[in-house]
Amino acid sequence: MRLIKFLTIFLLFLCFVPDRVRAEEVLTWEDCINEAKKNHPDLVSSEAKINQAKANKTIISSNLLPQISSDMSVRTSKTANRDRTDTYSYGITGKQLLFDGFKTFYNRRAASENIKSAQYYYEVISTDVRLRLRTAFVELLKTQELLNITEVIARRRKQNVELVGLRYEAGREHKGSQLTAQANLAQAEFEVVQARRNIDLSQRRLTKELGRKNLTPIRVRGDFEIKYSNRERPDFESLAGSNPFLQGLIAQREAARLGLKSARLDFIPQVYADANIGRTGSEWPPDEDEWSVGVSLSFPLFEGGRRIAEVSRNKALFSQLQADEQSGGDRVILNLEDTWTKLQDAIDKVEVQQKFLAAAEVRAKIAEAQYSTGLISFDNWTIIEDDLVRAKKSFLDAQANALIAEANWIQAKGGNIEE
Repeated sequence: MRLIKFLTIFLLFLCFVPDRVRAEEVLTWEDCINEAKKNHPDLVSSEAKINQAKANKTIISSNLLPQISSDMSVRTSKTANRDRTDTYSYGITGKQLLFDGFKTFYNRRAASENIKSAQYYYEVISTDVRLRLRTAFVELLKTQELLNITEVIARRRKQNVELVGLRYEAGREHKGSQLTAQANLAQAEFEVVQARRNIDLSQRRLTKELGRKNLTPIRVRGDFEIKYSNRERPDFESLAGSNPFLQGLIAQREAARLGLKSARLDFIPQVYADANIGRTGSEWPPDEDEWSVGVSLSFPLFEGGRRIAEVSRNKALFSQLQADEQSGGDRVILNLEDTWTKLQDAIDKVEVQQKFLAAAEVRAKIAEAQYSTGLISFDNWTIIEDDLVRAKKSFLDAQANALIAEANWIQAKGGNIEE
């Protein structure tokens, strides 16, 4: 009978537990990384750009290979003094580029640089995705912990209301103190509800960065430990040299330089060898063999200044990317030093806030005992209680901010989603 009662109560409990709670998924940071690598649309998009750049190089390289085509035709002709005649023909034509002033050679090298640029762009996107994913992960971790803190504060505020109520009924406290304690409780209960709503928002943000299409209940498991322990000032110029954003700018500049050389070679004649073999005749299938071989030279005489304009455009693009590279390098170095400095400040602030919290906990414990025995007034006690609440929240904020600062530092160094 006891077993039956237990199973009945258990089943009723399951019926009243919301589906969201039962289906809540717990993810670690490694789980989030592995899922985002596969599903994040920004990574899929940037990977497709790499494939586009590789295909473009294959298209350019195909100009160096023989171009072979087949043709078949049927023609009917008639003149005023002759009967109608039919002509049938088919054949194979081949064409091979012999010389174009190395234009295709430079185009292939430029295409290779564009592939590098696309790969570095993928790395940049990967660093951005990692930063956003880490930020969303830390935010959900923080809101989960904040909910726990606010629930503890609410319980403490409720005990305070009961303590003040007893003293008020005994005539040792005035009405204002009781109303203040009740207001503090109402504020604490509001913050619990607010924290729960913030969890919903944080879950949606993390779901987006995971690359999921639909919102699902998620919890994250982790800690607030800073993994970056080196406090020595790094060589920012050296770190900037390996930054994928700067490397991408260098690849773009090199591609523009090669593109400028290619544009200048448009003024060089192009030489082709061509050959044709096939059959022709007045009946199908044609039975008369024909073939031809030759060399052709192509050079446009007038195109309205198009080639001159293309050279000017490529020269301007090269100058632009040179300036972008210099500006980008300066920004990368500045961002490295800025994020490193903020990380050091955030780590130090965690230590300071931890000491404030330890002091506030001790003061609150002593003040509660003093107030219950009438050694301090309500006004002094509530100030100490408020300090404890602020210290708990400030310590949590400091821990979360330190993790975000660490993520920004990793992103500034070029750390991608694999890191």
